[in-house]
Amino acid sequence: MRRSLLLIALLLGSAYSAQAETVKLYAADSLKAAMSEVVREFELSEKGVHVEMTFGPSGILRRRIEKSHGADMFASANMSHPKKLVRAGMAAGAVHMFARNDLCGIAKKELKVTSSTLLQRLLDETVRVGTSTPKADPSGDYAFELFRKAEKFEVGARRKLEAKALQLVGKRNSKKAPRRRNQYGWLMTSRKADIFLTYCTNAVLAKLDTPRLQIIEVPEALSVGADYGVILLKGAPPAAARLEGYLLSAKGREILKIYGFRSAD
Repeated sequence: MRRSLLLIALLLGSAYSAQAETVKLYAADSLKAAMSEVVREFELSEKGVHVEMTFGPSGILRRRIEKSHGADMFASANMSHPKKLVRAGMAAGAVHMFARNDLCGIAKKELKVTSSTLLQRLLDETVRVGTSTPKADPSGDYAFELFRKAEKFEVGARRKLEAKALQLVGKRNSKKAPRRRNQYGWLMTSRKADIFLTYCTNAVLAKLDTPRLQIIEVPEALSVGADYGVILLKGAPPAAARLEGYLLSAKGREILKIYGFRSAD
């Protein structure tokens, strides 16, 4: 009797394994908190589907996909990286913009800075400015776009800001925060920078990690927005298309909004 029950259990387990689908998702670091919740909700609604998540700078993830074809779905912090995969013939469909983000400043509490004085403080020789790494991570590209805009207000500002920017994240060898610490909160409490330019969603998570940090809104004249794009790769299982659909749905947008992302509509 026991052998019969064991055999039935093994057969049921084999049948479940055969039906189960695994989706390999590559997603931008700035999506980690929001996308993890999207995936949790998706897996609850899709029995037998497991999503393997890999997070990192979008540029580095794109290059990994180009080399290894190791992903079924790619959610990038810009549109250009997934579009490059389309041009390379690696995509199973079009790129869909699913969220928007903005650039904010994070500053230590004792630094006197407001939205109206942000550029002045960024240019201050005594203030260390942290960014991500351009080309490897779109957050760095957006920060350098802000530097280009700054040239309209002070001649030489772009050159000065690009030269002084400390590219503290986005590289393969960038130092990682200890477990259960937010990367940006940890960098600021480690005094690696006085002001850090990153996504507003990252700034909110950094302040949750380190409440004494202040978040500075970038003035409209310097404001830089980020468009997030998602794409399916060739050979992706049907569950990947369903995950993409869930991300683009009202429920997916609702979760993203909780984490500070703006709607792509």
